[in-house]
Amino acid sequence: MAKYVQEIGEVSKVKLHGHIDASIAPELMNEMKDLIARKDEIKKLVFFADELEYVASAGIRAVVFAKQKIGANVQVYLVGASDVILDVFKLTGIDKFLTIQDKFEG
Repeated sequence: MAKYVQEIGEVSKVKLHGHIDASIAPELMNEMKDLIARKDEIKKLVFFADELEYVASAGIRAVVFAKQKIGANVQVYLVGASDVILDVFKLTGIDKFLTIQDKFEG
């Protein structure tokens, strides 16, 4: 069973949780390959981060990887992230292509 990718469809859901660092990010990216393979049916990609405690640059790269591979026509959301996690995303500048929400309202 998938640990991160929860649903693939028009609204695809990825549940980020725990610590995502260089040792964990490859597993996340591997799961997202199945999602990316079905990119033609996806309209929105939602990263739920309410249980994400820590994200390293490798975790950020996984989100960027998904966005790059899934295409410009897909809206990408980051939902429920703590202030600390939001700061990391903002410092990297990738908050520019994410819709940030406390609760998913897509």
